[in-house]
Amino acid sequence: MNVKSLVRQKIMNEVLRSNEIGTHWRNLVVDRLSLKMVSSCFTIYEINAEKITIEDLLDRSREPHPSLEAVYLLSPTNDSVESLISDITYPWRKKYKAAHVFFTRACPDELFNKIVEAVKFHKLSNFIETFKEINIDYIPYESQVFSLDFPDGFQCYYNRNKASQRTAAMERMAEQIATLCSTLGEYPAVRYRADDERNIEFAQMVQHKLDRYKADDPAIGDGHEKSLSQLLIIDRGVDGVSPLLHELTLQAMAYDLLPIENNVYKYLDSGVEKHFILDEHNELWKKHRHLHIAVVSKNIRKNIDAVAEYASRLKELADGLSSGEPSLTPDEYSDMMKLMQSPKEASRLGSLHVLVQNCIKKCHSEVRRLIDVEQDLAMNVDAKGVKVKNPFLLVETLLLEDNVSPMNKIRMILLYLLSKNGISREFPTKLIQHAGIPDPERPIITNMTNLGFCLINEGDRRKQRCPNSDERTTRRWTPIIKDIMEDAIDDKLDREHFPYLVERSASIGDRKNTTSVRVGCKDRSQQIKKNAPRLIVFIVGGATFSEIRCAYEVMKARHTCEVIIGSTHIISPKEFLKDLKQLSE
Repeated sequence: MNVKSLVRQKIMNEVLRSNEIGTHWRNLVVDRLSLKMVSSCFTIYEINAEKITIEDLLDRSREPHPSLEAVYLLSPTNDSVESLISDITYPWRKKYKAAHVFFTRACPDELFNKIVEAVKFHKLSNFIETFKEINIDYIPYESQVFSLDFPDGFQCYYNRNKASQRTAAMERMAEQIATLCSTLGEYPAVRYRADDERNIEFAQMVQHKLDRYKADDPAIGDGHEKSLSQLLIIDRGVDGVSPLLHELTLQAMAYDLLPIENNVYKYLDSGVEKHFILDEHNELWKKHRHLHIAVVSKNIRKNIDAVAEYASRLKELADGLSSGEPSLTPDEYSDMMKLMQSPKEASRLGSLHVLVQNCIKKCHSEVRRLIDVEQDLAMNVDAKGVKVKNPFLLVETLLLEDNVSPMNKIRMILLYLLSKNGISREFPTKLIQHAGIPDPERPIITNMTNLGFCLINEGDRRKQRCPNSDERTTRRWTPIIKDIMEDAIDDKLDREHFPYLVERSASIGDRKNTTSVRVGCKDRSQQIKKNAPRLIVFIVGGATFSEIRCAYEVMKARHTCEVIIGSTHIISPKEFLKDLKQLSE
């Protein structure tokens, strides 16, 4: 069962269908993290089916509903606890009939005591009928992806002005990761990237949290398969290239070039605003999100032609019925039922077609000329495999052009500097002046040093890859995280750069012999995946859509391990640049 399915199951069983609540109609009150969590797993119709009338945000003004009980699903933060106390001490206690409080993770003692004092002072012991911690404090972003929804984690890790907040931020992130492992039933071996000293401190915090969950439930992590699972903690400093490149796979490209908010793409069709939801409820999106934009465009055209053919066939069948011809054969009736569903499919196809065409238009008008240069800088070789001798010649002309935006120039400058093996102390300010970068945006470039570059020496450490039939000159760079995941699964990951916090006697690579004896399975890959150990990768400071795609690709190619990737937050290039800029604040 994947991350999203497990969270859905736990919220359903421990909150919405909790024995303490009963079967009457209720009001669900959430904070912003738990709203994203619930929205990721349920549609509004599924929530209503559980006799939930309204889904309200805790920090918004709400009308009293004294005839309804309230179900609070909250993160145990100071703001949420203050708002909860304000709710339950509402004048005359008429806001709700009763309260059932569920916290997403362990409530700190000081906040718990604050609630207890308010309950005692206002004599509300009978009003709060349920008080539980369900230990799900993350967003199941996709089936194999999770987010802590904590972009401030980047600032606390890398912003020198916020060093005093780092320990508290690490504690919060460690607890959130521990709730993920608890939900998965995992007690993984913890590894970390040793090139950043902050990672060992953070890894130790995570281990401490995991030990507490293991002490509370000794069955967590039991079994041979689970004993092979790993939790790999790395930081954004492992790869500065991937967040900067213009990608041409659909999901990464769309979030880079189009105004997508909360996974919804809005566009006008004949003056009417339409919404296209980019999540896993949308099978069409799920099928195409990791494909190259050219492949997606071709597939959509085929599907649109097929829908048109279905519509023509539907008309033929309808004309036959109206003219009194013999009734439909079973096969024709089946065709008719399929065709009746085509309007919904056609609508989704139309929306995806609009999204793809707008991506292509944006690409051709703004970034197409940049993509080849970016790939050359990232790879240090051109499309023919010839070493780039003078990277500056690649960028010099483009940096002078007015129709290249300042942000795209910044991305190119950073790629150029990284191609020169990082940023030296004598920073080339003339390059920034040459490109005409506005003063307010210049810290984006200088702040890249906060991430700890140099990186791993790519010339010695990165594996050589032969392009497969799907790779193009515009998609030559492979995120470093893919090599790391593959090596971790194959038990080839360098233990000096990625040590275990506590050495384990077994590794995922040892599993090969145990799975080879399984025979007689109709779908062997699915059988292996069902019983596989897990590689959980956590990136402090943001995961890119290209890195997310790599996690799916690695899991598909290696059936011996389930791969789950997560981060403080999911980032597009513009969000990465925004994070860098804020490091000066």
